[in-house]
Amino acid sequence: MSKKKVKVGNLTLGGEHIYIQSMLNIPADDVEGNVRQAIELEKAGCEIIRTAVPAVRNSELIYALKNAVNIPVVADIHFDYRIALECAAAGVDKIRINPGNIGDKDRVKAVADACRNRNIPIRIGVNSGSVERELLAKYGGPTAQALAESASRHVEMLREFDFDDIVLSVKSSDVKLMTESYRLIHEMYDYPLHLGVTEAGTARMGIIKSAAGIGSLLLDGIGDTIRVSLTADPVEEIYAAKDILKAVGIGGGVRIVSCPTCGRTGIDLISIAKQVEQRTRDITADIKIAVMGCVVNGPGEAREADIGIAGAKGEGIIFKKGEVIRRVPEEKLVDELMDEVGVMLGNKEKL
Repeated sequence: MSKKKVKVGNLTLGGEHIYIQSMLNIPADDVEGNVRQAIELEKAGCEIIRTAVPAVRNSELIYALKNAVNIPVVADIHFDYRIALECAAAGVDKIRINPGNIGDKDRVKAVADACRNRNIPIRIGVNSGSVERELLAKYGGPTAQALAESASRHVEMLREFDFDDIVLSVKSSDVKLMTESYRLIHEMYDYPLHLGVTEAGTARMGIIKSAAGIGSLLLDGIGDTIRVSLTADPVEEIYAAKDILKAVGIGGGVRIVSCPTCGRTGIDLISIAKQVEQRTRDITADIKIAVMGCVVNGPGEAREADIGIAGAKGEGIIFKKGEVIRRVPEEKLVDELMDEVGVMLGNKEKL
């Protein structure tokens, strides 16, 4: 089915681009701290920013964020429909609610009316911990079918009030359940999907789970915006999301190819690879860099790389498209590689 287009601020979900988002983790009463973190996230490459708005008074945060960043701001709201009304009045770009926990239908209608009048989309956010009791009893637990039916109920509730600018998410901390739920809802509706493995964990396991869940869906053409949920600095979520997009062939930026090392490795490749990764993480140009441990895996196996280095005993070579440029002492390998990358990108300053 063709994908419905939904405007979120100046962005359009449902097109070719997969938008990266994250969520502020500063207490809502600390407006200055939230603004500072939002600016950091935008600089890191965040394209949509979400903030929890736990009380009506916290709607002032929406005004502050809208004045501080140039990316859409989403309000995450639970239980009190009046918060949604205040955020809509503050000019928020999208509202995330679970229609089942903000009260009776009159309150849901009030939110739908306020959002429709201001062209504000609503994300229906269902997760395995929010499924209605009767659905848990019907399906024997928070199954994919239960999550999909819960989301469907909320969709129909909004449609009843003539509201159709909807984004959907059906998250779980269980990767298999998450992917099954999204596949079901993808077949049921043409609304844009917000992908994520909720409560994925700390940086190490959270990235692994997110890559498995989000990545598998993206490879099948499912998903329009992603959030990598980590118990970590939200900026790390942005870099992880970029890496997932690159891994599935969607995102641009630097793609690093590095060998796993073996007995032939003659340089400190692990340290060198980490340095190259760190120093190229903010480059947006679509280039492939090879970081290889020896000449066997250097210009030969990595000849498709735009540029690369390969180690020897205490030194290394720099090569472009499989052709050796020169030999360089090990301690200068990274600096000279980055100089060559800078030349390729037309940069005069050191990277």
